[in-house]
Amino acid sequence: MEQLLDLDRYPLHAPASPPARELVARCRAALKADGMFSLAGLVRPPAIARCLAEVAPLWAEQAFTHRRDHNIYFDDDIADLPADHPALKRFETVNHTLCADQIPASLPCRLYEWPPLATFLAAVMELPRLYAMADPLARVNVMAYRAGEALNWHFDRSEFTITLLLQASESGGAFEYCSGLRSPHSENHDGVGRFLANPQVEARGLNVTAGTLIVFKGKYAAHRVTPVAGAKARIVATFSFYENKGASFSASERRGFYGRTQPIMLDRDG
Repeated sequence: MEQLLDLDRYPLHAPASPPARELVARCRAALKADGMFSLAGLVRPPAIARCLAEVAPLWAEQAFTHRRDHNIYFDDDIADLPADHPALKRFETVNHTLCADQIPASLPCRLYEWPPLATFLAAVMELPRLYAMADPLARVNVMAYRAGEALNWHFDRSEFTITLLLQASESGGAFEYCSGLRSPHSENHDGVGRFLANPQVEARGLNVTAGTLIVFKGKYAAHRVTPVAGAKARIVATFSFYENKGASFSASERRGFYGRTQPIMLDRDG
């Protein structure tokens, strides 16, 4: 991992060392204050370049194009809200996805399966342990957003969201978020509706460069990626960790997000 990651700056491999403990404390404070933290330049540029070259041939034939009309909850069955509630405003998301089973030897999968990463994240989140997802498709995804495409406003299912930017777009493709818009104790539907009516008032942006790892409370923070412009796609890897073993998407969720329900090696009918 020393060749892939800047472990001098971010000593994830030595959790008991004073620099690692200081890093955990700094990230924990940022997470509490802002609902997120980032490790700029965690992955070295040559490793990013190799990763992009390895996945480049896969986009044309193997990536699944996910095009979806949705509300911020990715849920069309919010029983306690009328259909015209402002919190249920509709958006469109479009991206192209490669799943973990398609890129098992890639940089994102190697980093995801490297035990010190989960140990570090659990320490920052003040959790006893984090487990890799059992789902062979959803555990790691690499997603591309091309010109005119965006990941629109949404909340995540998992409490924490972990992403690694592999390539920034020429313009557009900005990460925007609003932390603490809802909480474990309140869905704050009316507040969500007010935010969606005029998001630029409360939304914050983050300037992200390739190789940066971002961790944020995606279940409670509304977030999006603005439409991409230019010939260069925005490419990002997402990592899914859970507090309990065995987490997996349902067959219907896999079908919706990936266009199939089984890993490539077992898939017989798409």
